[in-house]
This record gives sequence, structure tokens and C-alpha cells, in this order.
Amino acid sequence: MKKLKPVLPIIITLCIVLIFSIKRFVFLKFYPPICNFCIFMTFFTSLFMKETIIQKFAQMSGDKLEGGARIYTRNITYIWAAFTFINFLISVWTIFLPEKYWIMYNGCISYILVGLLFGVEYTVRIILRKRKLI
Repeated sequence: MKKLKPVLPIIITLCIVLIFSIKRFVFLKFYPPICNFCIFMTFFTSLFMKETIIQKFAQMSGDKLEGGARIYTRNITYIWAAFTFINFLISVWTIFLPEKYWIMYNGCISYILVGLLFGVEYTVRIILRKRKLI
């Protein structure tokens, strides 16, 4: 099993590609909601643990989290959980819309929104660090 673990994502991706190439486009529409829900659950479930997923990432980058930084990273986890849940709901909604709307949202708009949220969060983080608040 240890030898299979590193290649498991590749195997799963190839299976998904194979399924979508054989079946109709309808099945492809469920892929973004499934991914969005999995990402949401990662953020959401980490809120009930001692350290959130974002706190773990921050510590992996070598930052010491104390006081304000711990609160900030927990709050950012709330924001990302809410964002990914809303993104999940919208991607489910687009399943029932014409394909052009599904393609526009799931293939473009959702990625722009993720980038915007990350950019805003990164900018806020830099400002808070300069002010020594985190």
C-alpha cells in the first residue's frame, strides 16, 4: 500500500478522465461540486481541531504562531470555509443551467474568485505584519 500511495492521485485522475471520455458531458458537470465540497470539508473539519489547516500550513512555512497570528489564521479558515461552501452551492446550481453558464462559472469565474480571495488575504496579511498585529 505504501508504494501505491504516491501514484494514487494519478490513478484516480486517469480513471476520472476515462469515465468522462466514455460517458456524456452530464457526468463532467458533477466534478466541480465534488471538488468544492471536498475542499470545503477540509477547511470546515479543521475548525474543530486544535490547529486549523491554515495554521498547519503557516507553521510548515516556518512561522511561529502566537496570539494574534493564531486568531488571524483561524479567522481566515472560517473565511475560506464559507467561500468554498458558497462556491460549492454555485457549482451545484450551474449543473441545472445551460452548459455555457456551467463552463463560464466552473472554468473561469470560480478560479478568478479564488485568486481574488487569495490576493486580498495576502495583501491584508502583509499589512497586518507591517503593523505588527500578527
